[in-house]
Amino acid sequence: MYQIDFRHPGKIHFVGIGGISMSGLAEILKCAGFEVSGSDSTQSDMTDMLQDKGISVFIGQKESNITPDIECAVFTSAIRETNPEFQAVRKLGIPSLSRAELLGQLMKNYKVPIAVSGTHGKTTTTSMISEILLHADTDPTLSIGGILPSIGGNYRSGGNEYFVAEACEYTNSFLSFFPKIGVILNIEEDHMDFFKDLEDIRHSFRRFAELLPEDGYLVINGEIPDVSYLTDGLKCRVVTYGWSDRYDYYPEGVTHDGQARASFTLCHGGRRKFTLSVPGNHNVGNAMAAIAVADILGIETERIAKALKDFTGTDRRFEYKGQIGGVTIIDDYAHHPTEITATLTAARNYPHKTLWCVFQPHTHARTKTFLHEFAQALTLADQVVLAPIYEVTGREIEALDISSGHVCEEIRRLGKEAVCFPTFDEIEKYLLENCINGDLLITMGAGDVYKIGENLLGL
Repeated sequence: MYQIDFRHPGKIHFVGIGGISMSGLAEILKCAGFEVSGSDSTQSDMTDMLQDKGISVFIGQKESNITPDIECAVFTSAIRETNPEFQAVRKLGIPSLSRAELLGQLMKNYKVPIAVSGTHGKTTTTSMISEILLHADTDPTLSIGGILPSIGGNYRSGGNEYFVAEACEYTNSFLSFFPKIGVILNIEEDHMDFFKDLEDIRHSFRRFAELLPEDGYLVINGEIPDVSYLTDGLKCRVVTYGWSDRYDYYPEGVTHDGQARASFTLCHGGRRKFTLSVPGNHNVGNAMAAIAVADILGIETERIAKALKDFTGTDRRFEYKGQIGGVTIIDDYAHHPTEITATLTAARNYPHKTLWCVFQPHTHARTKTFLHEFAQALTLADQVVLAPIYEVTGREIEALDISSGHVCEEIRRLGKEAVCFPTFDEIEKYLLENCINGDLLITMGAGDVYKIGENLLGL
C-alpha cells in the first residue's frame, strides 16, 4: 500500500470529493499543507464550500482531471474500474488509496486515535465525544459523518493528541484503521449488498476489535448478543455499558421532558447526573459510550455533563427544521428499521396531534432485505407517506424488483394506512392538503427527502 509522506505534503486528488467523509479528509489535508483537488459527479453545497476554501473541484469525472503531478489519488468505495478517472490514474501509474486507507494513515499521526463503530448511532456518538473533547479544551482533530454545529462543518483540524473518526463497516472500511480507543455501539444486519449474513458482519467487528493495541480500550455495548465472541481474548482492556448493573456503565432513573429529551443517573464507581438535549432512549446509550471514552481520557465530569447538555445534535439527526401553519417539521437520517423505530418512538413523546412520517427508502438492496421490518417500524407513525427509493450512484449494479410501492402495500397489510407518490411535488401537495395545526411531520431517510420539508418551509 502506498504511504503518504505527511512531512512533505504533495498533491492529493479525491475522486468523489463531495461525500461527507471525503470532503472532511480533503479539508484536513488542505490544512496540513497539501495541495488538494477533487471531482464529483454533481455540484452540491459541499463542493461549493470546498471551492470557497481554495480546493479545486471538477464537476464531472473525466480523464483530463487527472494530471501527472498528482502524488496520490483517493477513491470512495462507490468508484468502479470503469470510471474514467480511475482508468487515468492506472494509465499514468499514479498511486492510489481508498478513503478508509487514507483515514487509517491519518490516524497514525495522533497519540490517541478514537474510532466509533456500529450499525447505528456512529455520527451522534462521534459528535458527543467530539463535543466533550472541545469542552475540555483538548484541541482535537475531528472527522464526522454529519455537520456538527459547534464546528460549523464535519471536520476540524486540531493538534496531534486526539483524532476522532467514525468507523464504518461497509466494505470492511474500518479494518484499515489504527485506533487506540474503539467503540462498538451495536451490530445488526445492514449493507447486505456486501456482507453474506449477520455472522459475516459480526466477524468483521471482531476483526475491528482485534486492531486495538494492548494499551488500548474497547468500549462496547454489553447487550450485543453473544458479546463474548467480540471481546474474549482481546489484547486491549474492555469497558461495557448497558441497561443493567451487569455492565460497567448503566443508567438509573431515566426520565424524559416534554420534547423526549432524557435525564438519567449514570452508575459507574458512584452516581453522576446527566441531562441530554437530544431525544430518545437510544441517545442515552450513545451518551453512555461517549462518557466511558471521556472517563478513559480523564476528563472531568463537570465538563462531560456540560458538553452533553450543550450538544443539540448534528444535522439530519432529529433536526428541527421549522413550523408552517402550526405543523412542526423534523428531519432525520434514519434509514434502517432499528433507526426508524428509535426515531419514531422518540417522536411519540414529542408534542403532537398526528405523527406524520415521509419515508424515502435508501437503496433497492436494503429495501428488499428489510421490506417487512421497514413496514413494521413505520407503523409507529400515525400517517405514512412513501417517496421513491433513493439510488446510490455506483453501488447498485444489480437490478432488483422492489419499489416504495411494495413497502406501502406491506404497511397496509399490517393494518396501517399508507400512501405512495412518484414525485416530491405530489408529496408536498398531499401534505399541504392534509397536515393540520398541531401535527408533527418527520421527513426520514438517508437520501434527499429533507428537501420536502425545506420546500414546505420555503428554505
